[in-house]
Amino acid sequence: MGKLNESIGNTILEKAPKNAKYTSPDIQKDVLNVIANQVRTKIRQEIGDAKFCILVDEARDASNKEQMAIVLRFVDIDGVLRERFFAIVNVADTTATTLKKEISDVLGRYDLHIHNMRGQGYDSASNMRGSWNGLQALFLKECSCAYYVHCFAHRLQLALIAAAEKEVSIWLFFSKLNSICNLINASPKRHAELHSAQRNEIAHMVATGERDTGRGCNQIGNLLRPGKTRWSSNFDSLCSMVDMYGSVITVLENMVDEGSSNSIRGEASGLLIAMKSFDFIFILHLMKRIMGLTNLLCRALQERSLDILNAMEHVSTTKTLLHVLREQGFDNLLSCVEEV
Repeated sequence: MGKLNESIGNTILEKAPKNAKYTSPDIQKDVLNVIANQVRTKIRQEIGDAKFCILVDEARDASNKEQMAIVLRFVDIDGVLRERFFAIVNVADTTATTLKKEISDVLGRYDLHIHNMRGQGYDSASNMRGSWNGLQALFLKECSCAYYVHCFAHRLQLALIAAAEKEVSIWLFFSKLNSICNLINASPKRHAELHSAQRNEIAHMVATGERDTGRGCNQIGNLLRPGKTRWSSNFDSLCSMVDMYGSVITVLENMVDEGSSNSIRGEASGLLIAMKSFDFIFILHLMKRIMGLTNLLCRALQERSLDILNAMEHVSTTKTLLHVLREQGFDNLLSCVEEV
């Protein structure tokens, strides 16, 4: 660059003061802040004079600090619906007043006026949706057109959690599933044993013609742990358990025979008995079938281009499919299990 540009050449290498510390955390943060500001400026140019909506959520990070994420939703000059991650802000507390002040400060720094806000999207926490002192109510006082919409994907998650918790057998199943994932993933040795068991099982099934071969087929996977705040992650955990059921059984049996302590052998024995029970196997395939439908709905509800009419159409379609599954009894479920 010094050879291409005389100004750069006069200030680098031997001519430089040699005091630059580009690996310093302070310098790296300065560089990231410059990049972030450039990105936000570009987003502000995309918005122009258009109306916009805000999507806000807050969560506690690994250092136990509350972080608030702000996403802007708007239609750009070309008529294309955009969603842009705009900022993440550390907040002292999660009261509605504090959140409103921080959001207003961020928007104000980039000349985004509250009176141009046309929507608010939050979860159902009282500090967000409160009708009198919630965040949405505070913004509505300044702009009566900033209507609040409870996140549809979050509403679906709450409905699924409430339905699962009311059925004891389902709650016990997911508790056992989580314990199995935690037990095996807690040890690199058990994790390696799981991969080894998978390789042996896949090789046997390919040899007997039970599995197809080809690019992307028969990949060695991991036993996925369900997330605490995202109910749809349970579907991924169910799929991995169905695919690796035999391998997990093998690992647990090895732990019962060769466990390093009585507590480990005892826990593995209890989970092994649970996994081999009819209830566990039945609920595993039943919930995989049900959550396959709800997971498609969850993904659809998070599409950027989604509007309220299409959202309700997706909900209606999913309800119809679940009703059909119920009316057909177990025939449809058994056919799906036989294919697996």
